[in-house]
Amino acid sequence: MKTILTAERLRKQYTVDGDIITAVDNISFELKAGEFIALVGPSGSGKTTLLAMIAGLLTPTSGRVNLARNDLSQFNDRQLAALRRQRIGFTFQANNLLPFLNAQENVELMLRLNGRNSKGGRDRAKELLSKLGLSNRLHNLPSQLSAGQKQRVAIARSLIHDPDLVLADEPTASLDTNLAYQVVETFADLIHEQKRAGIMVTHDLRLCRFVDRVIQIVDGQIIKSTSDCKEMETMANVELSDILGEPAEVIRTNRN
Repeated sequence: MKTILTAERLRKQYTVDGDIITAVDNISFELKAGEFIALVGPSGSGKTTLLAMIAGLLTPTSGRVNLARNDLSQFNDRQLAALRRQRIGFTFQANNLLPFLNAQENVELMLRLNGRNSKGGRDRAKELLSKLGLSNRLHNLPSQLSAGQKQRVAIARSLIHDPDLVLADEPTASLDTNLAYQVVETFADLIHEQKRAGIMVTHDLRLCRFVDRVIQIVDGQIIKSTSDCKEMETMANVELSDILGEPAEVIRTNRN
C-alpha cells in the first residue's frame, strides 16, 4: 500500500507567561492507504494538537507533514485551505451539520464546495448514506435525526469527496457505548473498503478493537505503538472491565 501521510519529528511549543510549554514533542509516524489508526491518551496529552498539525490547521514549531506527496510547510494559507477541502475529510464530536439542509444535502455540501455536485455525485451521496443505514433518512433535517444518525451523516460527508485522509476527533464522545461501537465499526469498514487513510483521536480504549494500529500519547510523546491484534483487544477489554466492573472474558462472551 502507498504511504499517504508522513509525520516527521513534529513538535509544537507555546510560550505562556514566559514559560515554554511543549504540547507535542518529537512525534514521527507513517500512515498507508487502507489503514485506520487510533491516537489514544488522556486529555491534554497532545492528541488534538497533533491532529491539527497534520491537517495544516497549526504550523509545527519544528518537523514537517507530508500528505499525498505534498509537503505542507511549502503551502501558503490559501493552498492549505484548498488541500483540506479536496484531500482531507473531517469528523468531529460535534457533527457540525447545517440545520437547514437535509441529510443528503449535508453530505453533498462537500461536493458543492469542490465543484463536483454532478448527478453522479448525488447518486454517490445516496449510496454512501444507504451503506450507513440511512436510506430512509435522506430528506430528514438534523433536528429529525438521532445522535447516532447525525454522526453517520457526518461520516458520509467526510468520505464523499474521495479524500486521501480522514480525520476524526473524538467522534463518539457524545454517544452511548453501543452507538459508539456501531459508528466506529462502520467508519472502519468504509475506510478499509475505499482504501482511505484514517486517524481517530480518542481517549476511549474500548474503540481500539476497530483499528489497525494504536498510537498511545502521553505528555506529547509516543509511549507505545502497536498493531498487534491481541494487544489491542486486551487494551479494549481492560477499559471495559474498568467501566462495567466485570472480567474481560465475561464482557467478550456477552458481546458475542
